[in-house]
Amino acid sequence: MTASSARLRELIDSAARVVALTGAGISAESGVPTFRGANGLWEKESVEDLATPEGFARDPARVWRWYDERRRQIASCSPNAGHRALAEYERRRPGFTLVTQNIDDLHRAAGSSRLLEMHGNIFRVRCCREGTIRDDRRGPLPATPPLCGCGAMLRPDVVWFGEPLPEEVLGNAFGAARQADLFLVIGTSALVYPAAGLPKIARERGAYLVEINIEPTSLSTGMDEVITGPAAGILPGLLGGGGAH
Repeated sequence: MTASSARLRELIDSAARVVALTGAGISAESGVPTFRGANGLWEKESVEDLATPEGFARDPARVWRWYDERRRQIASCSPNAGHRALAEYERRRPGFTLVTQNIDDLHRAAGSSRLLEMHGNIFRVRCCREGTIRDDRRGPLPATPPLCGCGAMLRPDVVWFGEPLPEEVLGNAFGAARQADLFLVIGTSALVYPAAGLPKIARERGAYLVEINIEPTSLSTGMDEVITGPAAGILPGLLGGGGAH
């Protein structure tokens, strides 16, 4: 684990605008399965069948059976010290914005509220007819696919391959990156756009860029500082809160 610099500690305490971008790594530390890599969720399943509008149209029951199981897996997981440290830091720093690529709702469960969920939330459902969105944490679901009160099918309120990211969320994320004095990249290689563009935009603004990950990534060479290790181990000490309790 690499120690943080005096410059980083100064910015954490004094920067007017801080943005954190989180990915699958921080949730993997809570036991949430990742999508990619060895033993990832896509290793034995077809992305085209389970995570595209076309796959849902072909077999909504199959898609929902897979998501129902995934929802139950995630429901058994709890926020870790890294999630809690970010939530505590938000409470102390009014200029903090948390952008996540994760759909598991663990940041909100930890207490984060200034949260931009770029890929949606697996515990929300959307009516295929009316477009209305609501929380739904039932597990197992009483039927697959579940139905809206209007009789139409519900779908997971997540961004599937081939779909655009939520316009308002994306605009707010890029707006926060443009104003950042400090930008933290946590538990993600940020390979997929548009999330991959956020550190670059922050860099153009002159932000100090810091990566926190268990191993180097393609972003590492462009960072001002790289801290190697698990987010749950690093963030409580770095941000000054969120330890085990």
